[in-house]
Amino acid sequence: MSFYKDKVVLVTGGSGFVGTHIIQELLKTGAKIRVPLHKRPMIIQDDRIETVQADLTLQADCLAAAKGVDYVFHAAGAVAAAGVTSGNPMSAINANLILTAQMFEAAWSEKVKGFLVFSSSTGYPVADYPIKEEEFWSAPTHDSYFGYGWMRRYLERMGEFVASKTGMKVAIVRPTAVYGRYDNFDPLTSHVIPALIRKAVERMTPYEVWGTGEEIRDFLHVSDLARGCVLMLEKCESCDPINIGYGKVVEIKEIVGAILQAAGYDNADIRFNSSKPTAIPVRMVDTSKAKRILGFEPQLSFEDGLKDTVEWYIKNKDSLV
Repeated sequence: MSFYKDKVVLVTGGSGFVGTHIIQELLKTGAKIRVPLHKRPMIIQDDRIETVQADLTLQADCLAAAKGVDYVFHAAGAVAAAGVTSGNPMSAINANLILTAQMFEAAWSEKVKGFLVFSSSTGYPVADYPIKEEEFWSAPTHDSYFGYGWMRRYLERMGEFVASKTGMKVAIVRPTAVYGRYDNFDPLTSHVIPALIRKAVERMTPYEVWGTGEEIRDFLHVSDLARGCVLMLEKCESCDPINIGYGKVVEIKEIVGAILQAAGYDNADIRFNSSKPTAIPVRMVDTSKAKRILGFEPQLSFEDGLKDTVEWYIKNKDSLV
């Protein structure tokens, strides 16, 4: 029998990118899914999903959303993109702190059994090798993540505090960069892969790429992240953080080539702009703990995932706001 069968599971941010994929994964388990909605409508329409109107900046709404809930997947938050490393990232930092604190308080009051919170690989110190979970606190974050990375570090401490006072199981996920269907393609707030896809499909010329193209990242398809998250609340120990990543890295210039090929933009005039913010030049995470404890390994190859994302965007771009 599924761990989640007939359990009431709240997915905050269930109308967003990551939350949508978590819901798709939970629908396979027999869970009773509840999603708080504020301004953004649901992407998935399914009779098995209960929706409630809620503004998660208000504690009364958080309490109502969490009433009778067994488990919480907290995927609500703000997208900052390049604002994390340049400009003013305070809006994203503030929103993530407030929403998480409000939901932890509500989960505490409603005696929720388990709560999944997202940390981030931006909280890791600089390393030119696959970094392990126990190294998270060994040094400060990269300078460009001073605000955002430390905010994610604090969310982990908040989770540890709640778990220590309540006995609630708190699963801490440290995901790498994710991409896939339903991603954010807004030119002002999108991350690197959706930004490059949009430029390729729109045949932008010159085709500008921020950075040198030699930056190294671990990119995971969002469907695999969702599957890893669902495993976390079932199998991990409380407050024992786990990296959820692809386990392999790729240079940005390789991604550019794959996107242009998938979009059929063969004659693009590629210009790398090293004056633009790209943050840490190398980010690799060790994923052996996820394999050992969760039995987690990515199911979708990077090449197939990227091709699927490009095809999805081409088909849906006119309907995206």
